Amino acid sequence: MGYLERLDTYREDMIRTLGESVAFPSVNSETVKTQDGSVLPFGRGVHDALIHMLGVGTELGFESSNVDNYAGYIDCKADDGYEADAKTVGIVGHLDVVPVGTGWSGDPFVMTEKDGFLYGRGTADDKGPVVACLYALKAIREEGISLKNNLRVILGLDEETGDISINHYTEKYGHPDLGFTPDGEYPIVNGEMGIFIFDLAQKFSSSPSKEDLRLTKFEAGTAHNAVPADARAVIAGNSKYFDSIEKKAALFAAETGYNIRTRKQGSALSIEVKGKASHGARPDQGLNAISIMMEFLGGIHFANEDLNDYIQFYNDHIGFDLHGERFGCKFEDNQSGPLILNVGVANINEELASLSINIRYPVTFTDADLTAGMEECLRDTSIGIITRAVQTPIYMDLSTDMVSKLLAAYREETGDYETPAIVQAGGTYAKMVNNILCFGGMFPGEEDTMHQADERLSVESFMKMARIYARAIYALCCE
Repeated sequence: MGYLERLDTYREDMIRTLGESVAFPSVNSETVKTQDGSVLPFGRGVHDALIHMLGVGTELGFESSNVDNYAGYIDCKADDGYEADAKTVGIVGHLDVVPVGTGWSGDPFVMTEKDGFLYGRGTADDKGPVVACLYALKAIREEGISLKNNLRVILGLDEETGDISINHYTEKYGHPDLGFTPDGEYPIVNGEMGIFIFDLAQKFSSSPSKEDLRLTKFEAGTAHNAVPADARAVIAGNSKYFDSIEKKAALFAAETGYNIRTRKQGSALSIEVKGKASHGARPDQGLNAISIMMEFLGGIHFANEDLNDYIQFYNDHIGFDLHGERFGCKFEDNQSGPLILNVGVANINEELASLSINIRYPVTFTDADLTAGMEECLRDTSIGIITRAVQTPIYMDLSTDMVSKLLAAYREETGDYETPAIVQAGGTYAKMVNNILCFGGMFPGEEDTMHQADERLSVESFMKMARIYARAIYALCCE
């Protein structure tokens, strides 16, 4: 029996193990201090999921370690005679999951099998792929195949919300020599675009009087990496202007087809806009409520000239553009395609205007390239860029040894020699851990249910990804 055939015999054990893991509600929550003084930095549910998976590693015959409750790892060491030259191959997954939200047809933390699918939060992202990797390694070891490199499955605990867990691990143990994170798509993600998060901010110097037409509040969005579906603005001042603004809104809606409504509230006028939400990496799938509101507000003259200038700058240089066309950062390359720009959050009051913007930029450019062009556009304004976070892009050529081996593992198992490698706009642990790439586990053409209600993983895909990971482990550790 070969290692792939042995792996097929683990089907029921794999499903059982995944169901046990799904049962832990490992949504990141407040830090817990236990009676014995231990600290659970990501909450009880995440911690229990870690302890369970470390136990699985031990039961499967490997060495398991808890890294200060911040992370964990499961080790399979190189065989005798290979230790001196052995490298460490890392498989970096995560056990935390996103909140369940609404719309589930069953309990999200009770895995159910229906019509060939395994339903439950975490089945696809990322507990299913982690379990698949562990059983793939077990099949290789039980076949008595020698490991020439060390294999370490690293378990992160806050991938969905931050990087504290994996940074704690790398600060203590360093980075693997090569490897992958099973937290994305096949055939392989050999590049991830850079991410530049910043605020476009301006303090207002003038203070109009109470009788002047003023924008007292404009709020929209909750996250820089999401297209906001709703926006609300409040206008105050002399109410004689309100009727004409309401007429402007009705005409604006008729001409553009946008959903905009006005409502008088005492001495103020409320304006509400509805767009369409989507992920910030795919703004073309949404309709930005901030941009709708800004376009409408651009037709109103407020007493605060700084505010008028800010709105005009937005409409002149950002508007509904998704690729930085008028903001000095219209970059693209053959590897990545065009830059992606999303305006995620708006906060404007009578003292300050601030927009939170998320840019995903091509792998051959730098954040300095972006800021140079944007600052040129801003040169004659009082608007400034406040940098919040930068994630540099990663990219490995398809000809590199690791990439070619991983790609071969996918192609040989599936027979798919046509689907190209991917450079994606999203970010994974590959951006936080050196020398690794995102490899599976979603197959081309599959419906992406990650982060959705009724998240699910087909049993066929579960077993197929395990076979691919087994081939990959064999190629990286045994050949």
